[in-house]
Amino acid sequence: MISALNRLVDLVEEHLGEEFDVIALARALGTTEYHLRRMFSSLAGMPLSEYVRRRRMTVAAAGVVRGEDDLLSIAVRHGYSSTEAFGRAFRAVHGANPGDVRRNGGPLRTQPQLRFRLTVEGSIPMDTHIVDRPAFRLVGHAARVPLIHQGINPHIQQHITALPQDEHVRLKALSDTEPMGLLQVSDDVDPDGTEGSELTYLHGVAVSQDTPAPDDLDAIEVPAGRWAIFRTAGPHPQTLQETWAATATEWFPSNPWRLRPGPSIVAVLDHTDDFSTATCELWLPVEPV
Repeated sequence: MISALNRLVDLVEEHLGEEFDVIALARALGTTEYHLRRMFSSLAGMPLSEYVRRRRMTVAAAGVVRGEDDLLSIAVRHGYSSTEAFGRAFRAVHGANPGDVRRNGGPLRTQPQLRFRLTVEGSIPMDTHIVDRPAFRLVGHAARVPLIHQGINPHIQQHITALPQDEHVRLKALSDTEPMGLLQVSDDVDPDGTEGSELTYLHGVAVSQDTPAPDDLDAIEVPAGRWAIFRTAGPHPQTLQETWAATATEWFPSNPWRLRPGPSIVAVLDHTDDFSTATCELWLPVEPV
């Protein structure tokens, strides 16, 4: 996986002024675009599209400062059809117009070329197992919410607390297959994992494919496949979020599995009354590399 990400970075440099085929690269490297984008954003801390934009504007800034070409020529060379579109992208990265930078020599914000390296730690074993599951259905109450990487997501919290208490009891009674109990489901997540991008959050339970979903509940059909299950215990939600991040930095680079499209599921097995500490299972859809 690390070599695949570094090849992706090299490809960005080779095609800074044009679009490049991430799907073809992923196929050539024996992985998928979905997994490549998810791993890139998790390890780089930014979406692939944002990294490409920053690198383009870093290289373009050198041409702007040198003043050897007019701004339209520089814009076209870096994949923009007009100085207006180029100027917007330039300002978003550098915080100043190209014309001002040409006159003043700055300010400039440089995005160095990334290079991924695997740091072997292994000080904390990850409690993981792989299971095959037949197709099942997730039913409950869904909402579109923004993605927040750290801390409590207030939009999800508001969605859950708006449900009456007896609805939680009703949902739990519907659960008839693994993962059991009330579940926190994230679906339709941006492969780049962009902070603030929307995802579908479902508060609900898993039922077998033969179990009909009540008409007043939302449903997500989950095809048969393999799942990696990570067990966590500790301060909530910090421990869960740290484990989620560690799957990208430690587990996937060290194991012959990759993410496949599908919902990620959190089953809360136990928690304190104030939910400050919890034992959870994180279910991620995977397939062999």
